[in-house]
Amino acid sequence: MGKQKQAVKQLDYCQTNASDQIVPNPPVLRSLGWSGMHFELHQQPIFATDEHHHTMHVLACGVIGSARQNAPGARSLDGKRSHERRGSSDIAIIPAEITHSCSWDTPAQFMVLAIDPILLKQVGQDWVNPDRIELLPRFMSDSDAFIHHIFSTLKTEAEIGGMGSRLLVDSLKTALAVHLLRNYCATRPKLSSYVNGLPQNTLTLVKEYINSNLHQDLRLDELAAIAQLSPYHFIRLFKQSLGITPYQYILQCRLKQAKHLLQHSELSIIEIAHRTGFCDQSHLTRYFKRILGVTPKQLLQSR
Repeated sequence: MGKQKQAVKQLDYCQTNASDQIVPNPPVLRSLGWSGMHFELHQQPIFATDEHHHTMHVLACGVIGSARQNAPGARSLDGKRSHERRGSSDIAIIPAEITHSCSWDTPAQFMVLAIDPILLKQVGQDWVNPDRIELLPRFMSDSDAFIHHIFSTLKTEAEIGGMGSRLLVDSLKTALAVHLLRNYCATRPKLSSYVNGLPQNTLTLVKEYINSNLHQDLRLDELAAIAQLSPYHFIRLFKQSLGITPYQYILQCRLKQAKHLLQHSELSIIEIAHRTGFCDQSHLTRYFKRILGVTPKQLLQSR
């Protein structure tokens, strides 16, 4: 009797420690609680994976500043095998459900991002039949500056987190979905162009909601629902109206309110941080110094 063929492993990044099934060491950094998306930073020795497939779309990216600027190896995507350059910002795309394996010829540092396939359908449904959205595989031999920037920003968010992280992650998730639809899908939708921004009454409702809930961890889908738009359209129209993204606007509002409370109340810096949507005093201080040029303590001392 012949040897029974080993079942192909299935990896679901919604489950804890999913990637531990195929890599020698656990990731050095993981995201926590991001809806529909999961990020990991890996530092691995020479290794090779068994054949497997993912329930989510997976992107892999080299890390600028790692010890080796290139970490060559081979990858198999849906039965097609290729040797890869794997430069410090090269991108691989592994669509959900296709068979996949890879080997690394040198120790390597790389990032992995898994996204729920439903995201592409939700973002692209205004332009193309969701059933026709097919993400194409891509070997890790060419860079993509836009995707690399998203990886870098998500790495920072996974490291520091805090209040406001969810809104920024949601915004990046939507931007990534649009980029994938435009550049890496079999049917590429022609995305509509908008020039007039949000209607004034809608913009007023959104701004009032934001300013009334700065202490909450505001979500992009909540704001888009107020405007009765998809998150993608909401971000575009909001930026056309105010010249900044919803995340940037909310950060400005939080800092403005924090500055007002520091100058006109007896609340402690810790209390003000919590009332204005920052996770703690150091979180408030970091953004205060970066954007306003002084720390909350320095502002108090100048009263």
